[in-house]
Amino acid sequence: MSDNWIEVGVLSDIPKLGARVVRGSDGDIAIFRTVDDKVFALRDACPHKGGPLSQGIVHGNRVTCPLHDWKVQLGSGSAVEPDEGCAASFPVRVEGEKIFLSLAPNEGCPNQ
Repeated sequence: MSDNWIEVGVLSDIPKLGARVVRGSDGDIAIFRTVDDKVFALRDACPHKGGPLSQGIVHGNRVTCPLHDWKVQLGSGSAVEPDEGCAASFPVRVEGEKIFLSLAPNEGCPNQ
């Protein structure tokens, strides 16, 4: 495992359809868990006005921002049309029950 991966907890730390926040020197990262135990990580800031995505409602593979109802794809961080913008997404993996997060954002989001 490279140095940019950190262990951030176990699957049961995050409720289904919920999130937890990892505080980072470059900003907070929200770790989300779907109803089918998929885990995603996004910068904890909506691309619209910076609302805390970690406090939003998770549904399917999306989260709805609690401030202005923008929907953001958990896998890519892209806002759902007709809205535009992107929250940086981060690689995450689950090994057994342990969750690992890469601190290097995925390519493709201009708002990293």
